[in-house]
Amino acid sequence: MNDRITRLTTTQSDFDSALAKLLAWDDSVDHQVNESVRHILREVKTRGDAAVLEFTEKFDRLKVGSMAELEMDKGRLQAALERIPRDQRVALEKAAERVRDYHERQDQKSWQYEDEDGTILGQKVTPLDRAGLYVPGGKAAYPSSVLMNAIPAKVAGVGELIMVVPTPDGVVNDMVLAAAAIAGVDRVFTLGGAQAVAALAYGTETVPAVDKIVGPGNIFVATAKREVFGVVGIDMIAGPSEILVICDGKTDPDWIAMDLFSQAEHDEQAQSILISPDAAFLDAVEASINKLLPTMEREEIIRTSMIGRGALIHVADLKEAAEVSNRIAPEHLELSVEDPQAMLEDIRHAGAIFMGRYTAEALGDYCAGPNHVLPTSGTARFSSPLGVYDFQKRSSLIGFSPKGADRMGRVASVLARGEGLTAHARSAEYRINE
Repeated sequence: MNDRITRLTTTQSDFDSALAKLLAWDDSVDHQVNESVRHILREVKTRGDAAVLEFTEKFDRLKVGSMAELEMDKGRLQAALERIPRDQRVALEKAAERVRDYHERQDQKSWQYEDEDGTILGQKVTPLDRAGLYVPGGKAAYPSSVLMNAIPAKVAGVGELIMVVPTPDGVVNDMVLAAAAIAGVDRVFTLGGAQAVAALAYGTETVPAVDKIVGPGNIFVATAKREVFGVVGIDMIAGPSEILVICDGKTDPDWIAMDLFSQAEHDEQAQSILISPDAAFLDAVEASINKLLPTMEREEIIRTSMIGRGALIHVADLKEAAEVSNRIAPEHLELSVEDPQAMLEDIRHAGAIFMGRYTAEALGDYCAGPNHVLPTSGTARFSSPLGVYDFQKRSSLIGFSPKGADRMGRVASVLARGEGLTAHARSAEYRINE
């Protein structure tokens, strides 16, 4: 590369500030985008289908006479599944099988227990009634995102899953529709942008309102999701894709370079970082980057990403590598070391952890089984991957016996009167045996 990738070492005096600068990402939304999105949301909320049709014509250049023309029946999904090349169908079905098997293990059940005086306590786990899945459309094809978002919802028992996918100029992607058929999506509307988010959040005469919206999208979609949060649930506001590789210096440097490229090729703001205690290995990986970059189809995107946001970081040992990784809290973390299991104890913050030299992050994107919808921008400190639990809600169960109401009512009475809430206290006291 003409410009070198950033090199850092933990012994340099300004390491902390240099790392902070490297990780900084401005997720503020342009004022004009905000205003445009709020206008679209307001119009769809007040005018329903009519507004959706107008925005679809304006932004997707798709003019139709009614909303019915923007809904695809299941026959079209099945036809797409039968139309795609056999190898694509087999790959989608195998990936779906693994994603489903993994997420079935996350399914949480209701539970109850009885304490010593016969009081029943517990938790009722209930799936959402309806969820909305946003899928980017047009030339972009993300069938893997359909599987990763739809399958956990279906495993959770969501009553109805509605997918929206824009079809600019009428361009339909068969792999996306095939994935929807495999995942069991219930209804599909060819809508996109902030207007699709608005339709899902508020409901229109044709599109039913959902309880939660998941799935990736452009800046208008992300801004719309942020705006409707509270009216509906959302999965997350995702930042640029990230990969952090910790390597002991014994993995083929070409492998590591390509792993870094696998995220850098997403977009110019993606972040790829390598941490190693072996300075010579960092040199070898940089040489591999320079050698392999000209062979990449998305060379310029990768180059911009690697120079602008990538880094090679030298640390004292793998223990310090884990400490730096925890500060970064990456979306994807590869432990390309001899004994990744031994390192796990030191790793506290990561969206997904890829263990061992043969575990390329790319496998996680498509077919490993765990979800590829992961927290970014350091939010792995407090957030988790998308899962079945995101499509379930929990209700507390409380059923006091007469004896329990007497015993705990005395406690509640004291606490309520201490707070000056006498109606609370008297409500509990009515059930106390004098």
